[in-house]
Amino acid sequence: MTLRVPGDPKGVEATDPAILQTVVDRGKAMGCLAHHFYGNGTEVLVIDEWPDEESFRKFFDASPEIKGVMDNAGVTSAPTIEFWRALDTSDGFG
Repeated sequence: MTLRVPGDPKGVEATDPAILQTVVDRGKAMGCLAHHFYGNGTEVLVIDEWPDEESFRKFFDASPEIKGVMDNAGVTSAPTIEFWRALDTSDGFG
């Protein structure tokens, strides 16, 4: 899953670590396999690995703290959320 939104990555970095940990713990309990934030100065990108789209949607709907993280980053528009599948190739690693 990728979530991309215009915003200030420094605002995400300034979020209370306890809030982020609460969200991470909930994500793990609901099936999240991997999670990372990225920023490029004007956008925030989240890359997660979930077993399926439904698991992510349930987590997202159960996590009101995400709005606060987005507010910290000055986000004023809805994120673009996309779901991807791993391709069956011989060159993948990591």
